[in-house]
Amino acid sequence: MTIQEKQKEIVSEFEFLDDWEQKYEYIIDLGKSLPALPEEKKKDDYLIKGCQSRVWLDPEFKEGKLFFHADSDGILPKGIVALLVSIYSGHTVQEILNSDFKFIEEIGLQEFLSPTRANGLMAMTQQIKFYAVAFQLKS
Repeated sequence: MTIQEKQKEIVSEFEFLDDWEQKYEYIIDLGKSLPALPEEKKKDDYLIKGCQSRVWLDPEFKEGKLFFHADSDGILPKGIVALLVSIYSGHTVQEILNSDFKFIEEIGLQEFLSPTRANGLMAMTQQIKFYAVAFQLKS
């Protein structure tokens, strides 16, 4: 499935949820399904700057694709990073760089979040793009 197809699927899933309480629960459930990051990966090197909670994003480049492993000490940020990982992990660097984050606006996620959490979301998306650029330069 392409990044755009995954984004459309998320938008469709959010359309079926009636209110933000249900959307909030959906995001939290995504976080619960995210495998825990090993303690040795919970270092400052993987910490996303700008998040209210601690959020770690560990990139792995293999077989021409970029994979992300993530975790957070907050339940909502963990769900948000799980959402992003489910969309962007397992794609080529070029696919990630050619993609956008308009689906976030379509599902209304930024309006739902407090300003500090919205800043954290922006930091997560920027970190994904940063890793894609970094691995593009390596290859």
